[in-house]
Amino acid sequence: MFPDQLSSLIKAKSSFLCVGLDTDVRRIPEHLHSAPDPIFAFNKAIIDATLPFAVAYKPNLAFYEAAGPKGWESLKKTLDYLPKDVFTIADAKRGDIGNTAKMYAKTFFETYSFDSVTVSPYMGKDAVTPFLEQEGKWAFVLGLTSNAGAADFQYHCDGKEMLYERVLRMGQTWDNEYPGDVGFVVGATKTNKMAEIRTQAPNSFFLVPGIGAQGGDLHAVCQHGVNSGGGLLINSSRGIIYASQGANFAHAAGEAAAALQQEMAPYT
Repeated sequence: MFPDQLSSLIKAKSSFLCVGLDTDVRRIPEHLHSAPDPIFAFNKAIIDATLPFAVAYKPNLAFYEAAGPKGWESLKKTLDYLPKDVFTIADAKRGDIGNTAKMYAKTFFETYSFDSVTVSPYMGKDAVTPFLEQEGKWAFVLGLTSNAGAADFQYHCDGKEMLYERVLRMGQTWDNEYPGDVGFVVGATKTNKMAEIRTQAPNSFFLVPGIGAQGGDLHAVCQHGVNSGGGLLINSSRGIIYASQGANFAHAAGEAAAALQQEMAPYT
């Protein structure tokens, strides 16, 4: 998917919502455990309930890898079920180089047909650019994250700029050099930095986790992070998919997604 297509989808749905499919088989409703594929059954119901309100879906690969081969099968079924006009993100946080990075790109863009992958830039350009070699494919580079340990490295300053600022600056040069697109992961709990980060990367899309269960301020993110093309994918995982763990889980997920979409709509 190209940036203008994503921007059009945001405007059409008046939404920045990305639903995180962090599907933990231990937390899905008991009645689904008798299904042939409980993870896919859960995901399918969540997608059906939230699709009117969401522009993107982000499976967290850890939850599928932990289930072994069956987990990968569930992931493939989930991707095949998603409509082609929604944006998909493999939350894989890959960060290797050379042929390994190229094979990761092949895995997520060809074998599984994701639109984008989350990528760690710790090993530099070599770790990111293999994900940018195809038009319409994206790398969401970890910029300034929500976790407490982000301060260990991301705020390190060389006297001129902090490490996360260098990531933002360098990432935009790769965006100009390759046919794919670079976005940045910017945690919702970093709203005190959001306006500054937007000035540093005015045209980039930000993937923003941390709304809901992690306490991020949705309105501050929208106010300071939006740009002329929308520029935001605001992720909610547990706050939507586990809004209820009873038989009404899908209905509750739809209501939670609708509520977030209504809060986002004035900013789109």
